[in-house]
Amino acid sequence: MMKCLALDDEPLALEIIEDFVAKAPFPMQVKTFENAALALRYLQEEPVDLLFLDIKMPDITGIQFLKSLKHPPMVIFTTAYEEYAMDGFNLDVIDYLLKPIPFERFLKAVTKAHEYMQVPQPKSMEYDYIFVKTEYKIIKINLDDILYIEALKDYIKIYTLSQPVLTLKSLKAFESRLPKDKFMRVHRSYLVAMNKINSVERNTVMIANQSIPISEGYRDKFYDVITKYS
Repeated sequence: MMKCLALDDEPLALEIIEDFVAKAPFPMQVKTFENAALALRYLQEEPVDLLFLDIKMPDITGIQFLKSLKHPPMVIFTTAYEEYAMDGFNLDVIDYLLKPIPFERFLKAVTKAHEYMQVPQPKSMEYDYIFVKTEYKIIKINLDDILYIEALKDYIKIYTLSQPVLTLKSLKAFESRLPKDKFMRVHRSYLVAMNKINSVERNTVMIANQSIPISEGYRDKFYDVITKYS
């Protein structure tokens, strides 16, 4: 059962989501809120797998609401405004649905979220491997074989010692499954294995003859870490 929460200041929009959830081909249930404070209180008390989140609301934007969550669930933005799509990408949301939302588009988004839930995840960071879903199978990847990971819109590409692996997942979600002392974000689109770094020069990391950019937002933290070992 996929447990969902929908936050929107428009009652009709919430009714549509409730109707769509009832038509989903897999078990889903949704709790709806027009008030952000009540929705936040519910999230603090009840585990939720997926959050449908409107962006423009009277008291708080959906983006502000999402940033206020310490441990956010998967998120699908629902909005009438196209200009916030890049914010959704930067926040690693599952999908971005434009109102009025067609059922077919809703179904594609929740199916993506449902597939994320099916991938087995290690329960502790003591594991030295990870499982990822690619195409029609789930494969095991040894953490020590990973060179770096690149974000590609709705997918990530995991570069390993043997071959790259493409999987439907956000970089943020994948990063949360990795040991923080072994992997580090250097760019909104790149996550690197620290023990695979060959060299660092200015704003570039070299791994296996591949040049990976270090963006300004991650530069200071990255250099703080690597200087400890220099």
